Amino acid sequence: MTKIFLKYTRERNIMEEIIKRYLRKIYYNLKTCALWLFMAVLTGVAVGAFSSAFSFCLKKVTTLRGQYPFLLYFLPIGGVVIVFLYHLCGVRQDKGTNIIMTAVHGKNQDVPAYMAPLIFAATIITHLFGGSAGREGAALQMGGSIGNTIGRLFKFDEGDRKLLVMSGMSAAFSAVFGTPLAAAIFPMEMISVGIMHYAALVPCVFSSIVANRFAVNMGINPEAFTIHGIPELTFTSCAKIVLLGIFCAGLSVVFCIFLKGAGLFYNKFFKKPYMRIIVGGLLVIAITLLIGNYDYNGAGTDMIARAIAGNVPAYAFLIKMLLTALTLAAGYKGGEIVPAFFTGATFGCLFGHIFGISPSLCAATGMLALFCGVTNCPIASMLIGFELFGFEGVSYILIAISISYMLSGYHGLYKEQIIVYSKYHPKFINRLSGDERFDGQDYE
Repeated sequence: MTKIFLKYTRERNIMEEIIKRYLRKIYYNLKTCALWLFMAVLTGVAVGAFSSAFSFCLKKVTTLRGQYPFLLYFLPIGGVVIVFLYHLCGVRQDKGTNIIMTAVHGKNQDVPAYMAPLIFAATIITHLFGGSAGREGAALQMGGSIGNTIGRLFKFDEGDRKLLVMSGMSAAFSAVFGTPLAAAIFPMEMISVGIMHYAALVPCVFSSIVANRFAVNMGINPEAFTIHGIPELTFTSCAKIVLLGIFCAGLSVVFCIFLKGAGLFYNKFFKKPYMRIIVGGLLVIAITLLIGNYDYNGAGTDMIARAIAGNVPAYAFLIKMLLTALTLAAGYKGGEIVPAFFTGATFGCLFGHIFGISPSLCAATGMLALFCGVTNCPIASMLIGFELFGFEGVSYILIAISISYMLSGYHGLYKEQIIVYSKYHPKFINRLSGDERFDGQDYE
């Protein structure tokens, strides 16, 4: 009887210990989830407010530039102010969005708090005076900086601050561009191609949604477009979209080469930052005057809408690539993402006219395919497509994105982006974006 009692007591103690262990795990999980929900909401509100102000200012200066075209002639002076501001903050060589990626990769790189107001001011100056640049790249830097600053204020360790950096990036992208689904996934996907940082899922999702709702309530309306003339899904139409995906993959490589080549040009002939940014401004002014209009200055969202409507000049994509490269490589600030959308949309529109398939569909498809090619982010590209265009023409969009992702190789906008897994084989390669050394190992 005693043995039975002892055995029962021992088994009960074991069960109690197991139950306690599971309760401790549940408590830990709930506590961690509650913490990240709180931090995500806080980050979403903070970044949403900052990004809403950013979007509002961008809209105002864009309107002002349209009313007073002569502001373009002050672009070099604006450039001098940008260089001065960066030097005032001790920044001699700005890494842009790459500094955010380096910080998340844990390469002893901090994201300073002054980056958010600095990139805010520099981007506003660039757009006010007609530099050809986007806004999402600047938003990613602002969000990452604010997220990291919040982490420091709450004394988070380096690992958790990385999650807050990504959370801030999601919030900023969502508030500025109005695509919360894509914004939640984009930072997790772009940091390391081939893997997803799922530990950041909760903070990224909630900060993205909160920031988006904050921006909408502040009057920042999200972008939305309608695709016209979607053809029936046939072998011929699919073949044409495959061809468009191939062309967009090649064009994405050219886009990256333009940016890199412009940087090499400035570094070779104009090593001093002040001289470089003045020359860059003068080149943008000269090309704008040669074109005879201001369609390619600023972000160019109006031209994207025109492309989806099926009416843009055949050479539009080339002009935008050139002006964007000359603007950003000179030291003006903004981003490459909207110019990439512009390039893909205008090229797609041209493709549609040439090959006899809906220019509207091809503009939307080309826009997303080229974005995928330059960022190496197919999932985010698909989600942007769903949020901007709905689910009409989704088969064509998926086809073009998948083709562009595979054929764009390892080029990309961000040199600190790590390609973890091969695009061609299920194997680990761990190489930096833009590292196109042909060693034969990944092409067999």
